[in-house]
Amino acid sequence: MLHALLRIFLLCGLLASGWAQALQLSATRLWPSSDYTRITLEASQPVAHKYFLLSNPDRLVVDLEGVEAGAALDALAGQLTPDDPFIGAIRVGMNRPGVMRLVLDLKTAVKPSVFQLQPQGQYGHRLVVDLYPAQTGDAVASPVAQSQPDVAEQPTPAKPAREAKDKPGTPQYARLITVAIDAGHGGEDPGASGANGSHEKDITLALARKLKQRIDAQDFVPLGQRVVKARALKADLFMSIHADAFIKPHARGSSVFALSENGATSVAARWLAKRENDADLIGGVNVDVKDPFLKRTLIDLSQTATINDSLKLGRAVLKEIGGVNTLHKGEVEQAGFA
Repeated sequence: MLHALLRIFLLCGLLASGWAQALQLSATRLWPSSDYTRITLEASQPVAHKYFLLSNPDRLVVDLEGVEAGAALDALAGQLTPDDPFIGAIRVGMNRPGVMRLVLDLKTAVKPSVFQLQPQGQYGHRLVVDLYPAQTGDAVASPVAQSQPDVAEQPTPAKPAREAKDKPGTPQYARLITVAIDAGHGGEDPGASGANGSHEKDITLALARKLKQRIDAQDFVPLGQRVVKARALKADLFMSIHADAFIKPHARGSSVFALSENGATSVAARWLAKRENDADLIGGVNVDVKDPFLKRTLIDLSQTATINDSLKLGRAVLKEIGGVNTLHKGEVEQAGFA
């Protein structure tokens, strides 16, 4: 009799433990967009689940194991808007003991992506349901093709054959190059978080946008070409701005550099070797002379004066920077950047 009572108490204890482990969702969120719709189910622990698609009519069924009804789950249907491109209605109900069923009545066929996210910052465990359009064609090529100009609708008048001969070096392009920039993380997944509350998703998105601007802008200009442009415009000052990286996150500070004697000498040597400076002026000194030694002397004198002026200006810049940031060194440094 005692053993029977112990078995009954043990069974009741197990049942009570099972009931105590029933999970209520702490939050639900729904984000519709023209590209996809996302549903997020948040809980204090991972949500065991299964999902499958049904047709005639199209539906997505998500079975949530160990989840019971609650305010957060009940509020999900109220977040649905009529303009959602994929979901027509949301139904929630107990399918069988211990299994809550979420049914999404679909407006069109979809390709679901269901995955879990670990706790991050203010968010707990999350079960994410993304609904993408079920396209039979290339889902990437379609929007790219739409962004390209339709040359068939804008025929170009034929040009005389003589004009084609005038420009034999004109490149012919079959199509524009498409670059897909992926900003890591986003939405429910903020990625890494900084000590001051910054999120990786915000940084990657900002960098992706900046990168797009750079790609769409002018091509990279090599240093030598930048110098040529500066000389063509008779620039009085050539200032280059850089940002360094370091392995330690607490690294801080700014520096000011000027060209060193060695760097200037190497540039002068290359310049003289090319013999392209017969009509150039360096610092106001005409080096259009026949004697190579005199030419080199004139260049050295001009470069020495230029470097001295650069150091003088660099000290003034360093003083101003020191008022807003830590300085690596209290003097202008020199290096052979060429």
